[in-house]
Amino acid sequence: MTTTCPLPDGQRLPWHADPYARALETGRGPLFLRRSDGWLLPLDVERWCSRADEADMSVLHRSTGSVIDIGCGPGRLVAALARLGRPALGVDSAPAAVRQARQCGGTAVCRSVFDPLPEEGRWNSALLLDGNIGIGGDVEALLARVRGLLAPGGLLLAEAAPADVEERVEVRLEDGRGRRSAAFPWARIGTVALRVRAQAAGWQVVEEWASGERRFLSLRPGAGW
Repeated sequence: MTTTCPLPDGQRLPWHADPYARALETGRGPLFLRRSDGWLLPLDVERWCSRADEADMSVLHRSTGSVIDIGCGPGRLVAALARLGRPALGVDSAPAAVRQARQCGGTAVCRSVFDPLPEEGRWNSALLLDGNIGIGGDVEALLARVRGLLAPGGLLLAEAAPADVEERVEVRLEDGRGRRSAAFPWARIGTVALRVRAQAAGWQVVEEWASGERRFLSLRPGAGW
C-alpha cells in the first residue's frame, strides 16, 4: 500500500525528509536533532524500530480501552497493542513511519495530530512517548489538542525528558552525513516542568514512574474539562 501525506503549499515537511525516512528504512541511525547553536540530541532509531521493550510495556499496561499513539513512528507500540488484542491507532505525519507501522501489524493514519482524526473525543488513552511531548514546540497547545481527543475520564500517558529541562527550540533532523531537514519548532520538557505545565492547564497527575533512564507521567483532564 502506498502511503502519502498531503503537504501544505507544496512544502516538504521535516519528518518527510530523507534523513528520517532513510533511518527508518535501515532501522538504525545515526539521526540527530540539531539546534541552531550546534547542540545535538541523538535519536534512538534502533529502539523505535524494535519491538516494545520493558519500559514501553510499563506504559501500555497502564493504558485503558482504546489507545491513540500520537507520533507513532514505525509502530512498535500499536503493534504491541494489536498483539494484546487492544484497539489502537497510530498517528504520524511521516509516510515512511506509517508504512512501517502497518507492515508490523499496527493500524495507522498519515496525519498531523492537529489534523482531524478518527473518533475524536472517544479515545480512552493517548500516548506521547519518545519525545513526542515536544511536537509543535508548544506543550500547552499539544495538551489542549490531546484533551479534545480523549473521552471523558480518558488518560494521557506521556514521556518526559530524563533531564530537568524546559525549552522551546528550533531544530533540524540530521544524519551525520550531510543530509538534513528544514528547521522546525520542538520542545523538551522534564518531569518537574511537565507536571507544572499540565496542572496549570487543568490536568491532574495520576502517577509518575521511571523505567531505566526513561521517565513517565499519567494524566487526566481535571473536573469540568
